[in-house]
Amino acid sequence: MTAIDPLLTSQIVVRVCLFLVAAISMFGGTLQMFLGQPDTSPRLDNVHRFMAGVYFSTGLISLWAAITIRQQGTLVYLIALGVLLAGVGRLVSISKVGLPKPAAVWLGYLVPELVLPFIIAIAHYMGSK
Repeated sequence: MTAIDPLLTSQIVVRVCLFLVAAISMFGGTLQMFLGQPDTSPRLDNVHRFMAGVYFSTGLISLWAAITIRQQGTLVYLIALGVLLAGVGRLVSISKVGLPKPAAVWLGYLVPELVLPFIIAIAHYMGSK
């Protein structure tokens, strides 16, 4: 009988990144669901809270993928792509309407959204070799 194989370093990196994505998504989704989109039309508030639910559910999926990292394949790459596309969406917004205030907060959101997907994808690839 063999013992359970320990996680590879690359799997630990992916797991930590996915836990980070899960925490950010679940916290952010909950906060945005609660706050809504103040000082706006009912249509925009409705879309904002809908997307907050999508954001929160992405956190749940990321949490599950992190917990079950040994069984995950393509899902990890899809989560990384989703995070990257979220960052690209932020970049498009900044280019169209400017950087929200305080700038440091929004850049603090943007940088991990553009960096973490590559760390996740590369580490996951290395762990699957």
